[in-house]
Amino acid sequence: MDVLRRMRQAIGEQRYRISSHASDEMADDFLVAADIENIILTGEIMQEFTHDPRGVRYEVLGAAVDYRWAYVVCRVLLSGVLLIITAYVEEE
Repeated sequence: MDVLRRMRQAIGEQRYRISSHASDEMADDFLVAADIENIILTGEIMQEFTHDPRGVRYEVLGAAVDYRWAYVVCRVLLSGVLLIITAYVEEE
């Protein structure tokens, strides 16, 4: 199963965790959990960061619920849980 499909499955099954750093960044850009879900469900992987000893991170660009373009940086943990590392609105 490809990575984006695994991410979407984790969202659909509510198997994701938002880090405290992501929560802080989300608050700065007025993003909520529903936005994170929508970004993953509508988005595409823009970048892979493979040189992280904790595992590959992915940057996903998609639409927030209010149609703003936003990024989610995340990784799929060995347990299958999707860890949301950070999220932010695309600068105009």
